[in-house]
Amino acid sequence: MKETFIFFICAGLLFISCSKQPVEKPAGENPFFSEYSTPFKVPPFAEIKEEHYLPAFKEGIAQDQKEIDAIVNSSEDPTFTNTIEAMDYTGDLLTKVENVFYNLLGSSTNDQMQEIAKEVAPLLSKHGDDIRLNADLFIRVKAVYEKKNELSLTPEQAQLLEKTYKVFVRGGANLGPEEQARLREINKELSLLSLKFGENVLKENNAFEMIIENKEDLAGLPQSVIIGAEEAAKERGQEGKWVFTLHKPSMIPFLQYSNKRELREKIFKAYVNRGNNNDELDNKTTLSRMAALRVEKANLLGYDTHADFVLENNMAKKPENVYKLLDQIWKPALAKAKVEAKELQAMIDKEGKDFKLEAWDWWFYAEKLKKAKYALDDEILRPYFKLEDVRDGAFYVANKLFGITLEERTDIPKYHEDVKVFEVKEADGSHIGILYQDYFPRASKNGGAWMNSFRKQSRKNGKEIHPVIANVFNFSKPTGDKPALISFEEALTLFHEFGHGLHGLLSNCTYNMLSGTSVPRDFVELPAQIMENWAADSEVIKVYAKHYETGEVIPQELLDKIKKSGHFNQGFVTVEYLAACFLDMDWHTLTEAEEVDAERFESESLNRIGLIPEIVVRYRSPYFAHIFSGGYSSGYYSYIWAEVLDADAFQAFKETTLFNQEKALALRKNIYEKGGTEDPMTLYVRFRGFEPKIGALLNKRGLN
Repeated sequence: MKETFIFFICAGLLFISCSKQPVEKPAGENPFFSEYSTPFKVPPFAEIKEEHYLPAFKEGIAQDQKEIDAIVNSSEDPTFTNTIEAMDYTGDLLTKVENVFYNLLGSSTNDQMQEIAKEVAPLLSKHGDDIRLNADLFIRVKAVYEKKNELSLTPEQAQLLEKTYKVFVRGGANLGPEEQARLREINKELSLLSLKFGENVLKENNAFEMIIENKEDLAGLPQSVIIGAEEAAKERGQEGKWVFTLHKPSMIPFLQYSNKRELREKIFKAYVNRGNNNDELDNKTTLSRMAALRVEKANLLGYDTHADFVLENNMAKKPENVYKLLDQIWKPALAKAKVEAKELQAMIDKEGKDFKLEAWDWWFYAEKLKKAKYALDDEILRPYFKLEDVRDGAFYVANKLFGITLEERTDIPKYHEDVKVFEVKEADGSHIGILYQDYFPRASKNGGAWMNSFRKQSRKNGKEIHPVIANVFNFSKPTGDKPALISFEEALTLFHEFGHGLHGLLSNCTYNMLSGTSVPRDFVELPAQIMENWAADSEVIKVYAKHYETGEVIPQELLDKIKKSGHFNQGFVTVEYLAACFLDMDWHTLTEAEEVDAERFESESLNRIGLIPEIVVRYRSPYFAHIFSGGYSSGYYSYIWAEVLDADAFQAFKETTLFNQEKALALRKNIYEKGGTEDPMTLYVRFRGFEPKIGALLNKRGLN
């Protein structure tokens, strides 16, 4: 199971349209004020400078407000067309600058952009509130909503009307003046706190470096890892030394292979204490304040907790349903993790070592145990997973399923030299969209992997607006004379994010508000996670897993070992993830708007579920960016719920053929193309024929 940041960053705005209509060009050469003249109208990155953003944001807000005012002041009676649809079509310029700025803030940021973000956040928060709390506008929306049963709306139009009305109600339209004023203050403060939290995590990631001067301290590390650390040292002016960082391609191999226990402890503790060092980057007060403000906001809007507010729009609907799902999986996963811990301790004892298994030992001894049990480790597999070959494998699956092709383009602007650009086409050669793939870590990029849109798919006035999508990763860089060789886990990540990309690219919707990945948080992971099933299937692996030097297809012997080791360490993987799900839900089922001691709260949360000390929760609160600076508050459980869906959905292919065209068409038409135009369970049942059951997930993870 992979996890992803999908940054739906619109800073509280209500509606944003991705249509790109020319606007009058004010004085100056701000590229946002003209229609892009680039191929497929992608952003002209080389022309966009930091000084262009703030004027474009301000002009975009002004234009959007003018368009909203025109709807409000219309002399015509409110209709679906002149009110609901018209609102979805507003904000072209604002969307244009937002999509570039927030994409690059996550993947290619700098101090100036971070300062702009702080200046822009309250402006966007106010603008969003000005729309949602516009009483006259709400009167028009409500008038249309109350006549919905009399209107002959398509399912997509009906969904747009329903969601538009809910956005106003959930945005405070029914509150009194004093409550609305307080809601504005809360939204403004939350927008700034979220930025601060994410900025601190990025700075913490970049601040730590473990410099090794003695060659003997590299004992146990594969040569490729040593070369990578040597190159990292050169980049930092530490010639003749080796540098390891908290970026996962550097840290994880060190934890897996280093014989130096004290150094494993050092880098592990640096990682798990990010945002928790009682300095200027400490996030404990920030996150506690955010949790309290979220309770206050939920209470103002008539909800008991923030989780109740969030989950109303998700498939889960209520916090108790999430806890029920987590509890079902937690018990068998914890039992398995305890057995795994005993196995690792037995290995330590057998080696004659006199210490108790600690969290910084788990990766190291799990890797040794996997090698002992299955004669398999990441370094044996890595030569068969050249990054470009894995990417082409993902493209192969998309072609076999949906008939689409992806062709690299070198004539299209890109925002960083590491980025590759692909044109996506239908089988008949017609244009679908553009896909950016950004592969390697850098100081200006957030950690993790995610998908986002530079332009979403939609239609306006009969014109098709083609999507421009980005996949962002943090994979191991090429080292020495070797190409980028990634782990099998990273290969799954690539397929996963590509699945999100397909969700944006294959979207076939009219309205921006509903298109692409604009679906409930606990449904959005399905189109991504189902792709991991093809990535791990031996038939597909043989297509893309080839030795980077010889071109030899991965031997059946290794495939057998991968399959046999499929359930290895699943207790650990599931427990560290589920613990984070419980922590997320506990933070967001608080009922009192009071700031609490973050460390104590986290400790009590994890003790309550019985997390064993040998395992640290996947994300501790001070760097839990998914829920405090991403969009996953009360939603981190989404990955495991989506895994219930994807495990069940993939059975539709395993029961027939791997690329069954009837099933593939149903998957495309009902999942990838539909966006948020219908209820997700309705779409799933239409594809599968029945609702999913948890059994397929438990089988997949070996937990039953």
